[in-house]
Amino acid sequence: MPAATRLPGASLDVVLPAFNEAANLPALFTQLGLLLGRLTPQWRIVLVDDGSSDDTAAVALAARAAGLPLRYVKLSRNFGKEAALTAGLALADADRVLLMDADGQHAPELIAAMHEAWLRGADMVCAVRANRDEEGPLKRFGTRLFYRFVNAFTQLHIPPDAGDFRLLDRRVVTALNSLPERNRFMKGLYAWVGYRTEFLPYTPRPRASGRSHFSISRLLHLAFTGVTAFSNLPLRIWSALGGVIAVGALAYGAWLVAEHLLYGHPIPGWPTVVVGLMFFSGVQLLSIGIIGEYVGRIFDEVKQRPVYLVALDTGNPS
Repeated sequence: MPAATRLPGASLDVVLPAFNEAANLPALFTQLGLLLGRLTPQWRIVLVDDGSSDDTAAVALAARAAGLPLRYVKLSRNFGKEAALTAGLALADADRVLLMDADGQHAPELIAAMHEAWLRGADMVCAVRANRDEEGPLKRFGTRLFYRFVNAFTQLHIPPDAGDFRLLDRRVVTALNSLPERNRFMKGLYAWVGYRTEFLPYTPRPRASGRSHFSISRLLHLAFTGVTAFSNLPLRIWSALGGVIAVGALAYGAWLVAEHLLYGHPIPGWPTVVVGLMFFSGVQLLSIGIIGEYVGRIFDEVKQRPVYLVALDTGNPS
């Protein structure tokens, strides 16, 4: 929506991906109800239940029955946060869409500032962590490595400490929904679609209940998905390494022959062969593994399985 036609009362959908967040939802619903009503009369919550096994469904349906403008969508199993966000974006049809976590760590107070930035013409308003003091050293190291790895190996620039807490204009949502890939790396997709983006620093709240379901292994998997989804650089690196090794092997062979002819030194036998075979076998297996990752992703895309399946959808609130 062009900045000149943006109205304060434009409709707003809030997409909440949730996985076992029943204890955190009541407080979040209350905060959103008080805040969003001041910003626009046209708002609703789209709660995407990513296969929760707790009382997330009961809490959401009770809030809907009590009058909260909420659309509850339950996925058939746990597909992961990227799939839940994809589902929420596909269902959101408002002029603006706000993405935020259901664990209460994304401060609703920042929504007003996002609203003002959108009115000024920003197509995407992204919240960026001011610091990570509340996280352990291992997670801080893993997150820092994640952003460096992804930004170094792709042609995109993903702002460090930027997450999914962001406000999107309708045309950004339309662009994201038009992207067909099954291996979804949302942070990369936000950066790929471009558009005018503003960043707002914030400090995440502590979780009121429960624990994070994210882990270092998931972070590494997400980083590798991001690299393979947006760059062929790993393949090019191994092609270059193969060329360097081939040239080095030829140079070493020529040196051995020249040394033997000029000085009569015996050509090393068994140790040279064994070390060379082990080294080249390792390089080949590693390169085949990297190629296999790309082929596996091609296989996933060719199968054209849906990113998610919906088990229950209450539809729009009346």
